[in-house]
Amino acid sequence: MAAKNLNEMSFLDHLEELRWLLVRSTTAIIIMACATYFISDYLFDVIILGPTRPTFFTYQYFCELSHQLGFADSICITEMNFIIQNTEMEGQVNIFVWMCVLAGFILSFPYILWEIWKFIGPALYEKEKKNAKVFIFTSSLLFFLGVLFGYYVVIPMSVNFVATFSVSDVVKNQFTLDSYMGMVKTSILASGLFFELPIIIYFLTKLGLVTPSFLRTYWKYAVVIILIVAAIVTPPDVVSQTIVAIPMLLIYEVSIFISMLVYKSKNKKNA
Repeated sequence: MAAKNLNEMSFLDHLEELRWLLVRSTTAIIIMACATYFISDYLFDVIILGPTRPTFFTYQYFCELSHQLGFADSICITEMNFIIQNTEMEGQVNIFVWMCVLAGFILSFPYILWEIWKFIGPALYEKEKKNAKVFIFTSSLLFFLGVLFGYYVVIPMSVNFVATFSVSDVVKNQFTLDSYMGMVKTSILASGLFFELPIIIYFLTKLGLVTPSFLRTYWKYAVVIILIVAAIVTPPDVVSQTIVAIPMLLIYEVSIFISMLVYKSKNKKNA
């Protein structure tokens, strides 16, 4: 696409470039997914299943925090009262493949951003094209921070809640492997993509689809939506929802600030 002038490309040319973008991105994901096969034991035992153990970093941190605040062992987790089981013939095989694909997507995310930048590059000004490294670095950093947030905050809180909640002592918690892995995928991807909000707002402001005043006007609606999302991805208690909602609100505020900078820059150019 870079070799052609944007004005000379037909609609079919754009579709062809988009097709190759998807092919190269998918190939990168598959390659990284295959690479994770060689560390699959570590990937599943230590990383993916880590939040199911009382020795997980987040649980240990909150336990130490409770001691520092004088709450003794009130929020310390010493055991997980549940088991994870596989109930389908090909369940573990399917989970193995899809979790490797998820890991491949996360690892190849910077390359996918580079492909996207090459695709939209011809529509940008020369000065904007020079910001490719900044765009890729910032977007990748935000995405990885979101993934870490989902892994170290959202997942442990959800696991801790389901491990301690019971309608009766007669009922024992036995979760399927598919349900646990589904929660892991949803929490990680949702958090990672939400942290991309400042980048999305940047481009929407550039295109004139969003303004700082618009974001400020609908701030209260954004707060309600964020609280609803926090309530969905976390246990139904105020503390957990607050811990998840605060970073999301900060991300929204950062998005407003970025929109203000872009809007001022556009006004100066127009003047």
